[in-house]
Amino acid sequence: MSDAEGKILKIYDKSKPEDEDLHDTSYYLHWAWAIVAVLVGVVFWLCLALVNAENQRYALMTNKCADPLFKGEVDRRCLLTVRSRDHWWEHLWYGASHVKPEAPDARRR
Repeated sequence: MSDAEGKILKIYDKSKPEDEDLHDTSYYLHWAWAIVAVLVGVVFWLCLALVNAENQRYALMTNKCADPLFKGEVDRRCLLTVRSRDHWWEHLWYGASHVKPEAPDARRR
């Protein structure tokens, strides 16, 4: 290699990429996306629980699971399979929008 080539290589030596930092990865984004995935899973699970609880609450309120043999009692098997409203999103909407309990007999006064 001649002196001229050596000088040119010395000038362009700083312009080549640094190979040391190419394999160094940060796992902060992996942890952040894992936390987001867990939180989405928890929100989904809570929505399912709210839909199930509201379905049973509305079935009890409308007396859809009354025990046919014992008057005034509740058929517990019916509560597991009852569909008190047409769609699941109706339960979710009602449960999410009505967070305070209604006063008893407030509509009748």
